[in-house]
Amino acid sequence: MLEQMGNSAITSLGFFWKAGWAFVVGYFISSMIQAFVPKDKMVKYMGNAKLKSVGLSTLFGAISSSCSFAALAAGKSLFKKGAHFVPTLAFLFASTNLVVELGILIYIFLGWQFVVAEIIGGIALIFVTWLLVKLTYPKKLVEEARENVEDNEMEDNFDWKKKIKTKEGWLQVGHEFVMNWQMVWKEITIGFTLAGIMATFVSANTWKAFFLVDQADGFFKVLENAAVGPLVAMLTFIGSLGNIPIATILASSGVAFAGIMAFIYSDLIVPPIVAVHKKYYGMKTALYIAAVFYVSILITALGINYAFTSVGFLPESAKQIMEESPFQINYTFWLNIVFAFLAWFALYLNKKFKQSTSHSMMMMNMEGDSKFKTIVTYACLGYLAVGLLISLM
Repeated sequence: MLEQMGNSAITSLGFFWKAGWAFVVGYFISSMIQAFVPKDKMVKYMGNAKLKSVGLSTLFGAISSSCSFAALAAGKSLFKKGAHFVPTLAFLFASTNLVVELGILIYIFLGWQFVVAEIIGGIALIFVTWLLVKLTYPKKLVEEARENVEDNEMEDNFDWKKKIKTKEGWLQVGHEFVMNWQMVWKEITIGFTLAGIMATFVSANTWKAFFLVDQADGFFKVLENAAVGPLVAMLTFIGSLGNIPIATILASSGVAFAGIMAFIYSDLIVPPIVAVHKKYYGMKTALYIAAVFYVSILITALGINYAFTSVGFLPESAKQIMEESPFQINYTFWLNIVFAFLAWFALYLNKKFKQSTSHSMMMMNMEGDSKFKTIVTYACLGYLAVGLLISLM
């Protein structure tokens, strides 16, 4: 048991090491976008459910890269300011699933086929959601939700061309970088620790039984995998970034491509996200959003699975990634060193930002955070520390 604990801690830390540089570069780019792209100007393009509006909302979401809970807050603000319900959902999904940092992480752990599937499938999922909402549009629920939403967001209207040339704008980039990490570090810690535990303590046979891996390939097996993938994601209680190492474990166990993609797509239907939607829009609307996303995920995962099969793009398993040692003198080592300096630079910018007399911004309480999540996070850190000590001994 102690030996397995040590192995799981090393596996988790290996995942952290492999993804470290990706987190830094992804969130630095994200911070630049958040500092220099005014969200208030987006609302005027999101006022209806037409194709152009949904497409632009998808683009806005992709360039408004953020963690799931920050995306929920931004989506709520846009909805309150007049964005239509459908473009709001498109914005939410794109801002959590079509973002730079997630794409880099998927490429590192799963390969280019999964990145292509995430992009193409993500766009397809948004339009499937659009069609489902058009067919089942809950007009009364949406009206009630808009009335209940409170908008306490600050105005975010400025000329980015001027702001990007100012010292103040770049100091804000550092501030956004730190705020992004403050919002996601708990989820990432929990997710990567769980991935190490699952890789060590949960046998591949368990996943094979859960996802019918040993059964003959066919539509029923693919359908079962696509249906179960989101349920497994719900049980993790964490977002897409933290779930990518777990998706790697599923891939290495032989889970169908549809099941893995459905698992990755499902960060907006995990219980903490549904709870925030309940707070914003009410229980009925929150459950409606979760149901629409679940059906959209199921349809899209099946579609992308058979589309990739037809063109011969189905990836092989991720066993090689799971078996190789992450602690080597290779490109990961050098990238981590280079981007450690970028992280230091961002911290320096944040320090200068807080010292600026022209700003008195306070860190807001983050939706979805809780005392329980904090306890679990520090328990994970303690587990990793003890596991590392055992491994060294």
